[in-house]
Amino acid sequence: MSPRRSYDQYCSTARALDAVGDRWTLLIVRELLAGPRRYTDLHADLPGVSTDVLASRLKDMERDGLTTRRRLPPPGAAFVYELTARGRELLPVLQALDAWGAPLLAERRPTDAVRAHWFALPLLRSVEGEGEGLVEVRLDEGPFHLWLGGEDGPVYGNGAAPGDPDACLTLDADTCTALGQGDVALRQVVQDGRVQVSGDGALAKALRGE
Repeated sequence: MSPRRSYDQYCSTARALDAVGDRWTLLIVRELLAGPRRYTDLHADLPGVSTDVLASRLKDMERDGLTTRRRLPPPGAAFVYELTARGRELLPVLQALDAWGAPLLAERRPTDAVRAHWFALPLLRSVEGEGEGLVEVRLDEGPFHLWLGGEDGPVYGNGAAPGDPDACLTLDADTCTALGQGDVALRQVVQDGRVQVSGDGALAKALRGE
């Protein structure tokens, strides 16, 4: 475990950055907002991080009360990392950073890695307040899912929705990015046919604006 580094300032911003200001820490939080993850899964979805740095950051985060590590019961029997309640409180921090950084996505660089679930947090802002339930999102890059209205636990997940979703959204990455940036409203892109919403329940109808 690396020694704690500090700004040594009696300031809440400085103290917060003592805990989450190191490189990769907030991106690890982004991944763990999807729920418990194995080390190998985290490493796969954080391209560019070395194994040593990832292991060090996870130990630091556990020390600081942001994450816990536990062993899954058989037949899994693997260790997983997950956010504590304190760690989950970083969701609005990630959402604020996401909104601030959205204009920087005007151009996708050839070296940029892409994972479908990285679109989850920006899209979440666009559909919050529409109701409660499970939404599956289908992009060309792959599917992910969102839990709307939940107070505890994961807010999104990688891959298809577990069980039957309350609504399904089908769209492309550019439209998803535009929604996250606030350039377009969900109602507008649904009406324009850029987003297809399937489902018969209340949440699907709300997302369609019915």
